[in-house]
Amino acid sequence: MNYSEIMVRYGELSTKGKNRKDFIRQLGQNVRQSLQEFENLEIKAQHDRLHVTLNGEPDDAVIKRLSGVFGIENVSPSVKVEKDVAVIKQTAAAMMQEQFVPGMTFKINTRRQDHDFEYDTNQLNDMVGGYVLEKVPGIKVQMKKPDVILRVEVRLNGVFLSSEIIEGAGGLPVGTGGRAVMMLSGGIDSPVASYLAMKRGVKLDMVHFFSPPYTSYQALAKAKELTGKVANFGGDIQFIQVPFRKIQEEIKEKVPEGYLMTIQRRMMLRITAAIAEARHTKGIFTGESLGQVASQTLESMMAINDVTTMPVLRPLVSMDKDEIIKIAEKIDTYDLSILPFEDCCTIFTPPAPKTRPDLEKSRNFEKLIDVDALVKEAVDGIEIVNIKPNETFLNKQEDVFAELL
Repeated sequence: MNYSEIMVRYGELSTKGKNRKDFIRQLGQNVRQSLQEFENLEIKAQHDRLHVTLNGEPDDAVIKRLSGVFGIENVSPSVKVEKDVAVIKQTAAAMMQEQFVPGMTFKINTRRQDHDFEYDTNQLNDMVGGYVLEKVPGIKVQMKKPDVILRVEVRLNGVFLSSEIIEGAGGLPVGTGGRAVMMLSGGIDSPVASYLAMKRGVKLDMVHFFSPPYTSYQALAKAKELTGKVANFGGDIQFIQVPFRKIQEEIKEKVPEGYLMTIQRRMMLRITAAIAEARHTKGIFTGESLGQVASQTLESMMAINDVTTMPVLRPLVSMDKDEIIKIAEKIDTYDLSILPFEDCCTIFTPPAPKTRPDLEKSRNFEKLIDVDALVKEAVDGIEIVNIKPNETFLNKQEDVFAELL
């Protein structure tokens, strides 16, 4: 079936009362950003539905992208036909023939926006349903809980037929839940935490710590590409690259081995909080899961959180690794996350880090380094790039290396 339009139904937006208009406007912006590579689309966000006119663009690729945008309950591919009963009946029968399996039941559900159309909803239901029964042997009408509901919408600009409902991501449009920063590593967890934060409408800026030559440019490209994957669910994301080599070297030189990780994490959180405040965001998200690694015990979290009063939010805190991996696979970040490029969280890791660091000792060991100067230098050295949905970076690096060989 050659579809001409995708009809989008809203999710939680129906509960938003007076704010509904703002939520729909934001969802429209997010959909446009998520679909920006499809140049011929026309997108109209209206009070009850959002309509995406394909104009020849591939319906399967557009549907796949739409079904991941937060704020969408479901989508239905539609065929637009002229206001001719014969054409409407023929198209309806073709749609049912394409989906038919033995024993299938259906019903026709007509909505009429154009009240000047010559037939009312009951008449159209009867005529179209009767034609389908005639042309699709074995199909049966069932008014309650049929296998397929064929919807016929008579609008001012034509008649639209749809028979599939494809589930969307649900949640709230990204941007309606405020702004925060995400501490993004190159691992499995932080992209999943980003996805869950965005599902509640939070617009994220990604903060990534980079330590050349200890971490490679492939590792940086990987983090940027993960950001492009996550951007599919809500539009462009600002990627903030933080230089961290000097801080790590200072900590390794001056801090006792067992506390290297704790002090390093405290510095990361200090810098992230400074960036968040400068960008007027309201919180910090991390990919931490309670007890997963040494830095994610309650004692470690308390020792690290000590450096800021800004809310530190952990969407994965009660999940086990298998649950996190399932979401990573669903959102298509898992294969990228497990590529073997080191990030700065894994270098200089001591063989026996403190799993229950003492808060006072952490504060005292931190005095061995010039915290304020190091934080200022890192914040002054940040680089910011805007990353679009599905934008790639690793391939570009591989092409460069191939030319040098």
